[in-house]
Amino acid sequence: MNNLKEQVCIWIDENRNRAIKLLKKMVEQRSVQGNEASAQAVVLEKCRQLRLDIDLWEPGGKLLKQHPHFVATRTSFKDSPNIVGVLKGTGEGKSVILNGHIDVVPEGDLKQWDVDPYLAEVKDNRLYGRGSTDMKGGNVSLLMAIEAIKASGIALKGDVIFQSVIEEESGGAGTLAAILRGYKADAAIIPEPTKLKIFQKQQGSMWFRLKVKGRSAHGGTRYEGVSAIEKSTLVVQHILELEAKRNEKITDPLYKGIPIPVPINIGKIEGGSWPSSVADLVTLEGRCGIAPNETIEEVQAEFQGFLEELSSKDEWFKEHPVELEWFGARWLPNEIDSHHPLLSTLKDSYKQILHEEPVIEASPWGTDAGLISHAGDIPSIVFGPGVTEVAHFPNEYIEIDKMIDCTKILAVFLLEWCGVSEQRFLQDDRKGK
Repeated sequence: MNNLKEQVCIWIDENRNRAIKLLKKMVEQRSVQGNEASAQAVVLEKCRQLRLDIDLWEPGGKLLKQHPHFVATRTSFKDSPNIVGVLKGTGEGKSVILNGHIDVVPEGDLKQWDVDPYLAEVKDNRLYGRGSTDMKGGNVSLLMAIEAIKASGIALKGDVIFQSVIEEESGGAGTLAAILRGYKADAAIIPEPTKLKIFQKQQGSMWFRLKVKGRSAHGGTRYEGVSAIEKSTLVVQHILELEAKRNEKITDPLYKGIPIPVPINIGKIEGGSWPSSVADLVTLEGRCGIAPNETIEEVQAEFQGFLEELSSKDEWFKEHPVELEWFGARWLPNEIDSHHPLLSTLKDSYKQILHEEPVIEASPWGTDAGLISHAGDIPSIVFGPGVTEVAHFPNEYIEIDKMIDCTKILAVFLLEWCGVSEQRFLQDDRKGK
C-alpha cells in the first residue's frame, strides 16, 4: 500500500500544472446563482476525461420543493445543472461522497479588487479570483485525487461519488436534490475552505426578519409619534443580549479561539418613508447561528421567547410586539463522533502526507454537510484547502501548495477508506489519458 500511496503522490506533484490549469478554467467562469452552466461544463468535460459514470440534471420537482429541508431564493433551476460522476469500485469496500459546490457569491465592488475577479491570475503560489477558495480549489482537489488514482492504475473496492452541486450559497438545494436522487455512501467529505483544518463540527444558521412598529407623525411634532427607528435600537441591543446568553452555554473545546461560536448578525436595516416624517416601521434582517447540538426548532423558540421579553423593558412592545419571520436561506448544523472511522482515517491520511497532527475545530459557518448528515443520514466532515478569511472577500485567493497537499491527503484517504482491489485499469488510464 505504501508504494501505491507514493506512486499517487508523485503523480500529483508531476501534474501540478494540470491542477492549476483546471482551476483557472473553473474560476474564469462567473458561476453566480443562475449562471452555473459554463462552470459545470468544465466539470463535465473533466468527468468525461476520467470516464466516470455521469449523471447530469436540473434540480426540481415536488419531491424536492416539498421537502422540509428545502430552501431557495429562486423558483426555477433551469440551466443550473447538478453533476454527479461515479468512480465505480470493484465491490466489498466502503463508499464515499466527495461533495463540492460550483456556485459563487457575486464579486461585489470591483474597485475593491486589485485583480480581475475572473482572470484567475497566478502570483506567488496564489491563484486569485472569485470562487478560488470557496470552493473551486477544493473541487479541483477532489477531481485530481480521483485522477491520480486512475492514472496510477489503481482500482478501488468502494465507490467514489463526486458531486458538483449548485445552490450551496443559498441553502443547499443542489445537495438536497442529489440526496433525493438516491446518492448514498458510507461517508462524505466537503472540501470547503478550512485551511486544511478538519472541521469535526459545524454550526448551522438561518435568516430572520424583524418588523419593529412605530406611529407616524410630522417631523415638526415628532413627539406626537413613536419612532420605529428609535425602538429598533432597543431591539438590536436586546438581540445582542440574546447572542451573549446563547454563547455563554457553549463550552465545547472545539470552539476554543472562536470569539462568538454562534453569532446573531443583523445585516440589513430598512425604515422610514420621508425625512420629515416619524418612521412607523423598521425592518431588520439577519442571520442566527445554530450550535451543532441544537435543532432549528429549539433556536427559533428561544429567539421568539426572548423577543417577547422586550415588553418588560418598554411598554410600547406590549401592544406592538416585534414580528418575527424566518425566511430565505438556512443551513443545518453537523457533528461527527470523535471515534468515528471517517475522522480517524482522514486524520491518519493527513499525518501521512504532512507528518504532523491535524488541527481539529468546529466550523464558524454552515455548509452542505448538515444536509448530507441530517437529510441523507451520512456521516460528514468538512476539510479543504481554501483560506477561510478571504471567502466572499475582494481579492479572494487560494494557496496552490495547500491545494496540492489537500489533493494528496484526499487521494491517500480514498485508498485507505475505499480499499484497493487486486484489479487494474487499462494502460491508457495509467497514463492519465
